[in-house]
Amino acid sequence: MVSLQEQLLKAGLVDKKKVQKVNQDKSKQKKIERRTGAESVNESREAALEMQRKNAERARELNAQRDAQAAQKAVRAQIAQLVQVNRQPRAGSGKGGKGDIAYNFTHGSKIERIYVSEQVQQHLVAGRLVIVFLNGNYELVPKVIGEKIAERDPASVIQVKRSEAAPQTEEEDPYADFKIPDDFTW
Repeated sequence: MVSLQEQLLKAGLVDKKKVQKVNQDKSKQKKIERRTGAESVNESREAALEMQRKNAERARELNAQRDAQAAQKAVRAQIAQLVQVNRQPRAGSGKGGKGDIAYNFTHGSKIERIYVSEQVQQHLVAGRLVIVFLNGNYELVPKVIGEKIAERDPASVIQVKRSEAAPQTEEEDPYADFKIPDDFTW
């Protein structure tokens, strides 16, 4: 195997005097190290190791970003599948086309409108249906599916109405001290 020095000599990039000087400097450095017991710092090796560390860190960051993007894409695909399978029609069973009642709701800072049938409007008001924003369209899905979608991406779910009202505790009731008699009639 031909050493690098010999290859450089044959190529004419260095001459014999430079090779001898480098060899003398190396041997002097080794003698000094043996006498003092201290190792000399190989700057090029340290720089190469530092570069390897930086490249490894950069590769880890890129892999983490790629994994996060893949996970986000998988969540979007899951949401799209949930909506596709559980999509509810906007018109009731009696009409084949779009509904005729405008249902207004807020999406971000805008007021949006979809047209639904009276039956679908009642389900929306009661909280049995949820509006989901997917790929630029508003879709209606059952409340259970809307909650599953909200677990994955809360920004996709536009409206979830709570059907049960939160009961007031006795501490919050301002009329707790005033008891209604049993024989009271309205």
